Amino acid sequence: MAKLAVNPTRMELTRLKVRLKTARRGHKLLKDKRDELMKQFLEIVRQNRALRLKVEAALIKAGNSFTVASAAMSPEFLEEALLYPKQSVALDFKYKNIMSVNVPIYEFKTSNDDPSEIFPYGFATTLGELDDAVLALSEILPDLLQLAQIEKSVQLLSQEIEKTRRRVNALEYVMIPQLEETIRYIVMKLDENERGNLSRLMKVKDMMVAEARKKNAY
Repeated sequence: MAKLAVNPTRMELTRLKVRLKTARRGHKLLKDKRDELMKQFLEIVRQNRALRLKVEAALIKAGNSFTVASAAMSPEFLEEALLYPKQSVALDFKYKNIMSVNVPIYEFKTSNDDPSEIFPYGFATTLGELDDAVLALSEILPDLLQLAQIEKSVQLLSQEIEKTRRRVNALEYVMIPQLEETIRYIVMKLDENERGNLSRLMKVKDMMVAEARKKNAY
C-alpha cells in the first residue's frame, strides 16, 4: 500500500494518529449504518414481494372483467361511459427518515366518501362486468400507492447502501492502510534519525575524550 506524501516529523506523526483514530471510528459507524440499512432494506423487499403479488392478482381480475365488458359493449359506448369520472382523488405525500434516507409516504383523499361515486355512468345501460372492473380498480388503489411507496423506498435505500458500502471500502482498503503505512514509515524514520543522532553524539564524545587525554598526556 502506497504511503502518503508527508514529512516524517513528530508533529505530522501526531496529526496522522488523530486522523487514523477518526477514520477507524468513522469506519465502524459506517459499517453499523450499512448493516442497519441492509436490515431495513430486506424487510421492505419482503413487504414489496407480498404486496406486488396481491396487486398483480387484483389487476388481472379487473382486467378480465374489463375484457368481458369491452367484448359485449361497443367501443364508443364504453368510452362514453368512462369519459367523465364523478369522483376525484387528491394525492399528497410526506417523508419518513430511515437511517438518514428520506423515503416517501403517499396519502390520497377522495372528494367524497360515497362509494357509488366511483361509477361515472348509470347502471341500467352498462354490464355488471364493467362495474366489477371499476370496483376492483378502486379497491386496489390504496395498495397501488403503497406499492409505489415501497418500491421508491427500495430504490432510495439501495442507492444509500451502495454509497455507504463504497465509503466503508474506501476507508477499510485505502485510507486506513495508507495512514497505518505512513505512520509506520514516520516512526521508522524518526527511530533511524534518533539512532543516527545518538551515534553522532557518541562519536563526538569519543573525540572529546580522546582530545582530553591527548592534552593530559602533554
